[in-house]
Amino acid sequence: MPSTSQHPHTATEPDAQTAHDAWRSSRRASVTGPTGNLSLVETSWLNDETPETIEAAAARLAAEQPATVTVTTLQRTHLDTGATEVGIRRWDADAPAIRAFDEIPTFAFDPSWVQAAQFTPVAGSRTVPFEHIRDNGGSRELVVPGDITFTRDGTRYTMSAFDDGGTLLLIFGDATNGRDDETGTYGSGRFLFVQRADEGGFGTAGEVVLDFNRAFVPPCGFSVQYNCPMPPAQNRFPGDVLAGERFVRFTDGFDVYTL
Repeated sequence: MPSTSQHPHTATEPDAQTAHDAWRSSRRASVTGPTGNLSLVETSWLNDETPETIEAAAARLAAEQPATVTVTTLQRTHLDTGATEVGIRRWDADAPAIRAFDEIPTFAFDPSWVQAAQFTPVAGSRTVPFEHIRDNGGSRELVVPGDITFTRDGTRYTMSAFDDGGTLLLIFGDATNGRDDETGTYGSGRFLFVQRADEGGFGTAGEVVLDFNRAFVPPCGFSVQYNCPMPPAQNRFPGDVLAGERFVRFTDGFDVYTL
């Protein structure tokens, strides 16, 4: 799965604005870090003809890099065969995207977008197909531990969030995605960590909080080297979600898609 930002926490008034400002600062520090979203410059996958192990290949590549570069490994499931693929990533603390980064425009904090919801776990390992941005229409099955249900503006929603390293990650879309005006947001949807309202884990039913003020641009908005999942149909709002991050802004006409 793509690398993400720090997990949010629940804030209550009158400290919510202060906590939100701190979250925005931590987001900037995270995406511009030595292995932050902006620093990812290459993802390559080893094939059967590669005569070395992933560890040896990574060590050899790391020895050839300047001091600003970090080399890591990753794995995924092959879309067609289901076999495990292994790959190598290069992160550069002096990447062009970091040098050109300006800001992440964000909607003003709005407490009305702190949405209470109910989490209901499901028995076993249920999966939901998530289309990924670089899979040419193909989908990958991701484990969804349960349903998230809530009512907003008279409409009842049941959404699916998958387990991202022990935290539920909601990928949602809304009518602002790709819009070319002052309310436009990242075209492929946005991410949001689901906050548990009590001390329970995601194996038990309970209240959760969807703070859409902390919706964030997915990693693929910072580097083309990510393959982000996109919102399934049940995770799409018909209207506008005027909360959270909007998109990534660079200076001097820089475009991550032209690298």
